[in-house]
Amino acid sequence: MSIRLGDTAPDFTAESTAGTISFHDYLGDSWGVLFSHPADFTPVCTTELGTVAALKDEWEKRNVKVVGLSVDSLEDHNAWAGDIKDVTGCALNFPLLADPDRAVANAYGMIHPNADATFTVRSVFVIGPDKKVKLTLTYPAATGRNFDELLRVIDSLQRTSQHKVATPANWNPGDDVIIVPSLSDEEAGKLFPGFEKIKPYLRKTSDPA
Repeated sequence: MSIRLGDTAPDFTAESTAGTISFHDYLGDSWGVLFSHPADFTPVCTTELGTVAALKDEWEKRNVKVVGLSVDSLEDHNAWAGDIKDVTGCALNFPLLADPDRAVANAYGMIHPNADATFTVRSVFVIGPDKKVKLTLTYPAATGRNFDELLRVIDSLQRTSQHKVATPANWNPGDDVIIVPSLSDEEAGKLFPGFEKIKPYLRKTSDPA
């Protein structure tokens, strides 16, 4: 199954290191990040999960709930948690789903047979409070993810969902944003007084956050 932007994120109930998770209920009115890793007791995954745990305050600042997943068992997850803390200095502080029957992985298309027919690749799904998929990313097993970049993208998604703006290339919080072309100059002037008009279709204004 291929999950596309704007699709409703498939709901599921699964066991996790934080107990039974009913996904939509768990997210509530928060944003969500669901990400998969290929296997427990592997080097790249250990560094990734420790990094996600270390960013706890950053997720909370953005009203984001993070949920990890692999096709390993809950017993393996719990045993591996000690290694994550030993290696990264950060204890697991978010739910890690056990998906041994691959029900969630298949619902989200996390297994790419031409890459690996058995394990999930490094998939990422950002889900809005409306339960719609806002972003998808897929990394190969050998490449660890940049979670600072994921935070940057979430910052962009949250601004563009709340304001009539878009974010330019290499944008970071605090940088100028772009006023969406659907607004007339008159409308833009009311919402963004003093905006800069670079081209008829390119108008910049300060970060509204």
